[in-house]
Amino acid sequence: CPAPADLRPTNGTRLCALLYADNSPYYNQCCAGDVLEVLPGSDVPYMPRGWSGRASSLVVGTKCELTVWSRRAKEGNSRSFSA
Repeated sequence: CPAPADLRPTNGTRLCALLYADNSPYYNQCCAGDVLEVLPGSDVPYMPRGWSGRASSLVVGTKCELTVWSRRAKEGNSRSFSA
């Protein structure tokens, strides 16, 4: 998995988080598969099409906090992640 300070997409802007959809029990393989990029300041009450319930690993960049909810539209239990 990338280090939190290394989160940058191909165009070089900073990312807040990367979510991965490869459910592997091995640490060196858990940051593989499809990737969802989260930009700083994003407010996404609904997961993009095809991502609901798929994220298995995440990396949060430095100076960012990612809050997720157990249900759609920011309902249910929440949990925050930071580097």
